[in-house]
Amino acid sequence: MKAKYFFGSLLMAVLGAAIALFAYTNYFEKNREVSSGDSSSVSDERIKPLLTSFQQAGQVDFTYAADVTVHAVVHVRTSTTYAGRSINPILEWFYGDSYRQMPREVKGYGSGVIISDDGYIITNNHVIENAEKVSVKLNDNREFDAQVVGTDPSTDIALLRVKAENLPYIKYGDSDALRLGEWVLAVGNPFNLTSTVTAGIVSAKGRNLGILDNTYKIESFIQTDAALNVGNSGGALVNTQGLLVGITTAIISPSGAYAGNSFAIPVNIVRKVVEDLKLYGEVQRAVIGVGVAEVTPEVAEREKLKEIKGAYVNRIEPGSAAEDAGLKEKDVITRFNGVAVGSVSELLEQVGRYRPGDKVTITYVRSGKENTVPVTLKNVDNTTGLVKPGTSAGIVMGAKLEPLSQEEQHN
Repeated sequence: MKAKYFFGSLLMAVLGAAIALFAYTNYFEKNREVSSGDSSSVSDERIKPLLTSFQQAGQVDFTYAADVTVHAVVHVRTSTTYAGRSINPILEWFYGDSYRQMPREVKGYGSGVIISDDGYIITNNHVIENAEKVSVKLNDNREFDAQVVGTDPSTDIALLRVKAENLPYIKYGDSDALRLGEWVLAVGNPFNLTSTVTAGIVSAKGRNLGILDNTYKIESFIQTDAALNVGNSGGALVNTQGLLVGITTAIISPSGAYAGNSFAIPVNIVRKVVEDLKLYGEVQRAVIGVGVAEVTPEVAEREKLKEIKGAYVNRIEPGSAAEDAGLKEKDVITRFNGVAVGSVSELLEQVGRYRPGDKVTITYVRSGKENTVPVTLKNVDNTTGLVKPGTSAGIVMGAKLEPLSQEEQHN
């Protein structure tokens, strides 16, 4: 009896041990394997990794924008002939002045953007300035002589046209809608190469670089980190939908090669200039008739401004639109036709979109009080008429940038 009881207990113990071993092997050991190793490693089933950008990087696709734009950017070539200067005294002795003044051809190149299927092309003024001959080469290797329709040194824009039809072209976008951090593509012909695409983001807007020689220039550049190099001038800056948002113009570089910052003219400035050149043969530039300077902390405190923003008026032109509207020196312009202007460059950009005779509103602060007045814009002659081609040599912008004097800064 005792032996039977003993063997029964032993059998139960062995069976229990087997069950325990099976459970340990198939449950506890597996869990231990999942949690073992580097404590910084976490199972994908528990926590999903998140990107820190608003739009996941995998969703940004540049292929569509590249496909619809690369064939609409052209290679612009220029040639100019200068009187040469001989450095060979023997040949000068034999042939005299005829050899000494032997002409010398200088060639240049840049990029251009086709904006219509009938051959209108935008480029930079500095690409074709003083050129005797301008030609363009398309991405399909076709070449055309180009006619210069008109130029605008104040914005560094030139309009060309070639005799061709059914050309690929880029549609206009809206540079005002660009947001900081938004992806953009630069399409151009760097180093004499065929159309090349680079990508970057919008780093800043409304940049005034002081690179244009014209006294009454409009500089309100889009800054991007898309790579630009020699030959990109006049090329396209497009958004991811393939719409034109700027014309690439300049880089800041100690060596002349790309160094991380590039700049483009906003298309909303470009579009108005191009329309004027096509319709009138001359840019119809509106004028407020004021001298302006950037707002300093001293000016903001003295004029009781809520922010250190705006354009400080330090001069009113007699008979100007500003005088007619009642603006005075020491006013600070903060809005132009409802659009906030935080700097002189932003004011010039807004004024540059209008023509003489257009009616707008100007909001300004005077002694801490905000006022809004209607203004009828004028031309350089202080009339509301349009300017005829060839008469705008002395034309001024809507406002002239002038530095604050010491007296203005402290009084």
